[in-house]
Amino acid sequence: MYIAVEPIGYVSSTRTAAVDDRWDEETSAIQLVPGFGPDSLLGLRDFSHIEVLYHFHKVDAASVVTGARHPRGNPAWPLTGIFAQRGKSRPNRLGVTQCRLLGIEGVRLHVSGLDAIDGTPVLEIKPWFGEFGPRGEVHQAVWASEMLKDYFAPSPDS
Repeated sequence: MYIAVEPIGYVSSTRTAAVDDRWDEETSAIQLVPGFGPDSLLGLRDFSHIEVLYHFHKVDAASVVTGARHPRGNPAWPLTGIFAQRGKSRPNRLGVTQCRLLGIEGVRLHVSGLDAIDGTPVLEIKPWFGEFGPRGEVHQAVWASEMLKDYFAPSPDS
């Protein structure tokens, strides 16, 4: 089966390389493509956060991982299957992030904390509903907490 998706917009950001960490410092925009008018965003201002699905467009298909690897290439962290981590070299090269919606101008959304680089194709935008968050107790691998301690943290210089 073949599934075709078309970008609904593109990210405009000062980050041009996928460098991990400090994403909450990043303020970026999502510009919708022609065909989407302001009415497609009607009511979205009532939400503090949105969920953005995007394509890791700069990841070479030859570097995709289908098995296990050490997260971020760090041998101190356990060998982990690609579906037990959120790395960009995944089979369909899809990313998803919940980020803060700062404002909307026409068909341009201003956000913070979106971990996508300049030019990233956006495939879907959804409002974040608190009820869609995890239900019940949440736990994760210790290595994940260690790896992500600075992912959204501000720079020590700021």
